[in-house]
Amino acid sequence: MNLSPSGLGASSIRSATAAPVAPRVLAGGRVSRVDQLKAQPRSPGEASFFYNDHHFHYDTVKVLPGEYFVSGDDLVIMTVLGSCIAACLWDGRARVGGMNHFMLPDGDSIDGGGRYGSYAMELLINEMLKKGARRESMQAKVFGGAQVMAGFTTLNVGERNTKFVFEYLATERIPVVSQDVLDIHPRKVCFFPASGKALVKRLAHTHPETLVVEERKGNAATVVKATSGGSVDLF
Repeated sequence: MNLSPSGLGASSIRSATAAPVAPRVLAGGRVSRVDQLKAQPRSPGEASFFYNDHHFHYDTVKVLPGEYFVSGDDLVIMTVLGSCIAACLWDGRARVGGMNHFMLPDGDSIDGGGRYGSYAMELLINEMLKKGARRESMQAKVFGGAQVMAGFTTLNVGERNTKFVFEYLATERIPVVSQDVLDIHPRKVCFFPASGKALVKRLAHTHPETLVVEERKGNAATVVKATSGGSVDLF
């Protein structure tokens, strides 16, 4: 499976609401849902890269760094992470879920927007509430925070991001029902907002010289940490 759909290098932050794209009309006057999604106006920071994933056969939106997306539709929200964090929130009563993707714990939210965790979490929670979710019904699944640069431990961004998101969620009293964080693996995460299900795939090592050490420690195929109610599968 191609783990890098076209558009991975696209700009992640838009300074203004994205302009809608006119949908293509298919045979019989039909319009694909991907084109319908592309045609809808988007708020600043809201993901807008839509495509049909040929592996899952689902319409998919890709969340780039600094972006978020919330929906109750039967689609996939996808992102690829290194040291960044993606928090996936879900309200089982409202059947609404969302994902963000932030790069650093905190900073100037005016200039950085959703690249910073404090603002990215606020954006995600507020959008969930707008779509009918309730704070007391939300649960979280957290991914990312890898140490993607060998020997870079003094200011480990992945650890800082991971520490931030767990502290933030604890303060907001949103339980973390499953997680796949830290280590050295980049990750591809697929989240199904209608059901709350999440899939995570460990990608190739960025510093494979540590693989032997991991194997000796028995960590080469670490299982995702989950509690009852947390649905996360490796794929």
